[in-house]
Amino acid sequence: MNMMMQDPIGIPACFSSGEKTTTDEPATVTRSGQSVFISVYLTKIADHRRLITITWCKNLLLHGLSVSVESPDGETHFYTCKVELKPWYFWRKQGSKRFVVDDKPVDIFWDLKAAKFNGETEPSSEYYVAVVCDEEVVLLIGDLKKDAYRKTRCRPALMDPILMSRREHIFGKKKFFTKVKFHEKGRFHEISIECKNRNSSKVKGGGVDPEMEIKVDGHLVIHVKHLQWKFRGNESIHVNKVRIEVYWDVHDWLFSSGLRHALFIFKPTLSSTYLSSKSS
Repeated sequence: MNMMMQDPIGIPACFSSGEKTTTDEPATVTRSGQSVFISVYLTKIADHRRLITITWCKNLLLHGLSVSVESPDGETHFYTCKVELKPWYFWRKQGSKRFVVDDKPVDIFWDLKAAKFNGETEPSSEYYVAVVCDEEVVLLIGDLKKDAYRKTRCRPALMDPILMSRREHIFGKKKFFTKVKFHEKGRFHEISIECKNRNSSKVKGGGVDPEMEIKVDGHLVIHVKHLQWKFRGNESIHVNKVRIEVYWDVHDWLFSSGLRHALFIFKPTLSSTYLSSKSS
């Protein structure tokens, strides 16, 4: 997840970030103050395995949805359907769109009329988004699955979609919250990340000593002191017997000016014992 911080945490801004953003890293979105949630799924469309990217956006005025289907051979071109959920455009909260992939029609269906966002970027309930090809629902997200199958009049695909990655861009000051699943059939866990300044006599001139705390479901799992020297790192944690590798890079939080981003990666490492117990 990428996180944008608005307030400094006690270290002078000495360097500016020269990092370049690519088209799949929505630079225009992050610069405009929008939060973004991106999920990438592996599916089968038009007889080929392809990636489908579901992107949810949120700013002060509206929510947005984008569904992109990868072109053949992983080329840079994507087939994309975009929906802006403006409060005064009620009819756009339900609909469909068709485009052609390798001479085969692909239909996107969505129903977000009653979607509950609860202040989040991604809806939590009362919605569906479905991708259909060859009379099969190749991807279905949301809890209104019966409504989706009734609307599309299609059967589930033989190949279940595989969640490849989830990314999130969120904005805040010094404390960030998000909810994630560490595996597709697991429950949601709340992650909080907080950077704060601690007055320290060990710092030259009696200055501040930045530190970072990462909590999962309210439990402290990582505490990084002297963050100015440990702004990049990784640690292993365990959540419900699942090992999670946590990586962080908060260099820009400490040393850049303006809107500054940090990167956090939570990578589950599922053991063969865990997988066999889940399959049984």
